[in-house]
Amino acid sequence: MDLTSDQAASAVERHECPTCEAPPGRPCRTRAGKTAAKYHTPRFIRVPALRENLDVLVPVGRQPGRNWRPGPELAVVPESGREALPIRIGYARTSTLRQELASQIDALERACCKKIFQEKISTRVKVRPELAKALKLAHELKEVAPGQPVILTVHELKRLARNAAELMVLSAELQAGDIQLELLTGPLTGIYDPNGMGSMLFAVLAVAAQLDRDYIREKTLEGQRAAAAKGNHGGRPKVIDNDMLLFAQALKDKGTPVPGIARKLVIKSGKNAGQHPSVASLYRAFAEAGDAGTATVTDDGYPIRPRPARIRQDGEPLTAGQADLRERLVAQSRAEREDGRS
Repeated sequence: MDLTSDQAASAVERHECPTCEAPPGRPCRTRAGKTAAKYHTPRFIRVPALRENLDVLVPVGRQPGRNWRPGPELAVVPESGREALPIRIGYARTSTLRQELASQIDALERACCKKIFQEKISTRVKVRPELAKALKLAHELKEVAPGQPVILTVHELKRLARNAAELMVLSAELQAGDIQLELLTGPLTGIYDPNGMGSMLFAVLAVAAQLDRDYIREKTLEGQRAAAAKGNHGGRPKVIDNDMLLFAQALKDKGTPVPGIARKLVIKSGKNAGQHPSVASLYRAFAEAGDAGTATVTDDGYPIRPRPARIRQDGEPLTAGQADLRERLVAQSRAEREDGRS
């Protein structure tokens, strides 16, 4: 039955709202005391003709956004005993931002889902906000209308969980709320009730999901081992490759300071291609190559990571080591300036 916005509003407002406690005859209100833009779900779900519409807007004539005022009291209409059609709540998910959701959403729309929640998030993330919203809406519908069939619809099982533990937790939550699960594709396509015999099927689904996850993991590890055997270890390219390291080692053997060596090298690939590597990267490359002397101390004989120094107080004389360090730093700075002029 098709209703206009005014007819739908009149039908909704004949009931009181359990959420905002709006009396019959007035639209719902927000926490700020304003007229809400749409009616709360627990209120309009009491109208059988509107149970499949998960968003019922407040007509403009009832002034959404204005200060809420109580209206005339009306008689509360008892709930209809008519058998209601099931409400499908869709959920679509991909693991990465590069994957698309269009195919899942199209399938959910063809399945007559009245509300579709979607997100791009990995199943490794324990908290998935949109899935939590879908389950919350399903529980609200069942609380307001216990006899109303509610179905959580997904394109395939792995959109919900990828291991037995997560799927069993979800099964328990659906069973507690008397919410059915619908799978649109896969070998177990159909609608399943988590109660009775359906609970056994949920256990089978959990084991199947765990086996599928283990199979994918094994294949991934096999591929990584095969690539490593061919010399491809993955990850980002090195800032300093073997050729650059050999050239840097030759310059170091000739007595060239490490900052001067870094200015003579150019990164060949990666996001910093064309730039000079940092002095720290050069020290790390020397350390990885097994040059213990260069990896532990600088050309002046001081460690790369010196011990924390104590702050000298005003008027306190310099120790012999501090005076020697200052002379070395001044000499090094002078040498670098002369090297830059040449």
